[in-house]
Amino acid sequence: MNKPVISNQHLRTVARLTFGNTASLIYLGIVAATAVFVTVDTLFVAHEDASFSGVWLFFLAAPTVLLFLLGSSMWGAEAAGPDWYVYLALVVSVLVQSFALGWFVRLLRGGSGRTRSAHPQGA
Repeated sequence: MNKPVISNQHLRTVARLTFGNTASLIYLGIVAATAVFVTVDTLFVAHEDASFSGVWLFFLAAPTVLLFLLGSSMWGAEAAGPDWYVYLALVVSVLVQSFALGWFVRLLRGGSGRTRSAHPQGA
């Protein structure tokens, strides 16, 4: 019998690294606050010229969002592609970076996420 490629344990690990640590939650909170700011600025504030508030979302999602947008232009899409692709690229980029941030924090702490004993070498 074949084992599934993605098990529940793998999904829990990915979710824990993406959403279950302080660094990732702070990053996601900053992105969410910026998204609310951009939405309010776009919908409810009158500007004589175009507002560049949406650029902050791209700054927070860089560099991965730039790879997605570069990929779309290589496939022949005009500029950055359709609107739905740009929004999807932003969301996926933020989630990928949140996962990478969680992985980096786990790497710095020097563990695989398993509990370690309080006494080294069992002493």
